[in-house]
Formats: sequence, structure tokens, C-alpha cells
Amino acid sequence: MGVVFTATLDTSVLWPSLQRDFLLSLAVEGAYRPTWSSAILEELEYHEEAKLVKRGIPVAEAAGRAATLIAAMRREFADAEVEGWEPLEGTFGLPDQDDEHVVAAAVIAGAGAIVTENFKDFPADKIPPTIQVLSAREFAKNTVALNPRRALAAVQEIASRSGGHGAVLAVEEILDTLRDRYGMIEAVEMMVEAASA
Repeated sequence: MGVVFTATLDTSVLWPSLQRDFLLSLAVEGAYRPTWSSAILEELEYHEEAKLVKRGIPVAEAAGRAATLIAAMRREFADAEVEGWEPLEGTFGLPDQDDEHVVAAAVIAGAGAIVTENFKDFPADKIPPTIQVLSAREFAKNTVALNPRRALAAVQEIASRSGGHGAVLAVEEILDTLRDRYGMIEAVEMMVEAASA
């Protein structure tokens, strides 16, 4: 296998549960290497807890589930967390200082892309030229295009794991959600085609 593409995933694309599951499942299938900083994981844990509380989960349980998610991400993707990005923080001149850690992590990771929904926070003229800024939709399309069958296997894996916290999901339901809620139209079309091939 050749060199695997590296992407740094921002909190904004990791926060929606099924989208996160899909992006990370693509990584498990070997489609790319995900990276993040400790700061991204801290933000994710905070937002995940808040999301669960908003859904009516008691605070202690929500905090526990958020912490479990982060621990699982650290365990499953042991080489994803980038070390030593701190000295670069504040050197890119981004509109929001709080986003500097994302670019710093991407540079240290040797990432070819930052996957985010917050484009205004990552203006192209402030980002090193070797790094693209992509939405989760665009990144999913590019990654699925490399190997739609492998991407479909990632979705089948999500379906087989579902039901722990919530409904058991069929592959079709997951594809529908990725298409309708997350706008991953092209990615889903390629996977549906692979399924019928």
C-alpha cells in the first residue's frame, strides 16, 4: 500500500455523531490517516457533553459518555494525536486565535487537508500552500472516490455496531442520513453504485 493521505479533522466535523462515525470508519478501513490535537479532542469532549445534556441525558452520564468517546478515539487511533504543535500556535495570523492549534496540528502531522465546516476561520492566504481546507462533504467525496467498496464496508461496519446508544441502523438508513443530513450526495451515490456492482 502506498503513502496514506493524512487529514486533520476539526471539531466542527467530529461533533455530528454519524458524520464522525463515518469519517473515522473510513480511516479504520485504511482510506486515510486522521489526525487531531489534544485541543481538538478537548473541544470535542466539551461539545459532545453539551449535546447529550441538551438531549436530556443527565450531566454525569453525559460527561461519562463524552469522556468514553475521547478515550475510544485515543485508543483506536493511537497515532492520530499530534504532539509538539504548541510552538506553531499563533504564527499563522488566523482571524480567530482559537483556531491556530488546528493549523499547527496539520503542519506537524504533514496533513494534506484540514477538514472543517468553518471556512471563514481558515482563509486560504493564511494556510500553508501544501494544505487544502475541505468540508466534510468534499473530503468524503474525494475519499470515497478512491475506493467506493472500502467506503461501503465502513458503512456496513457502522450498521453492525449500531444499537449501543440508540436505534439499530440499516446500511440504507445510514446512507440516507449521510446524504440528507450531511449533504454527502456524491459520496453516497458512489457507495450505492458499488453496492449494486
